[in-house]
Amino acid sequence: MAQFFSIHPENPQQRLIHQAVGILRNGGILVYPTDCSYALGCQIGDKGAMERIREIRRVDERHHFTLVCRDLSEIAQYAKVDNRQYRLLKTCTPGPYTFILQATKEVPRRLQHPKRATIGIRIPDSPVVAALLEELGEPVLSTTLILPDETEPLCDPYEIRDRLEHCVDLIMEGGYCGMEMTTVVDLSGDEPVLVRKGKGALPPLGLEEE
Repeated sequence: MAQFFSIHPENPQQRLIHQAVGILRNGGILVYPTDCSYALGCQIGDKGAMERIREIRRVDERHHFTLVCRDLSEIAQYAKVDNRQYRLLKTCTPGPYTFILQATKEVPRRLQHPKRATIGIRIPDSPVVAALLEELGEPVLSTTLILPDETEPLCDPYEIRDRLEHCVDLIMEGGYCGMEMTTVVDLSGDEPVLVRKGKGALPPLGLEEE
């Protein structure tokens, strides 16, 4: 049965962050709040935990996982970023965006898109996520908490506990999250391509709102 931590969304308790990271390092899956919605997360190198997340979401190997990173310098370890892409990332992070980029050799093949060798990258604007990543010292492998046959993320932490307490190891309750997902932009080609319009505004990307 999952542990349930009530964590302050603006001033997260360090002892709870420390315990959460310990659970991650021991192969656990956590549910945590971001600046958009609740997400599922595990360690990058934990294949078993990743497969458990796939099972919860019922997604196949073509699903783009996201590496949730601390800052731009950490992104550069896991994704190939040129000057044009860097300027765009600097403008839009931290914030409610996910960027698809070419993966570096630091990213295990199983985390990359099987045909395109790409990876999703994100820097949320969230004190909880920032504290979690600082304690962990590496990105969290993550995906939005959307259950099979549903179109919107779960936003109520108590409903999440009712539905997933036997599937995950920790639920970090940070209040009611939004139900709007990130704006996803593919930067792996010559020009930015909008994959999904979400919470993030389009003008900073050089794209126009409809």
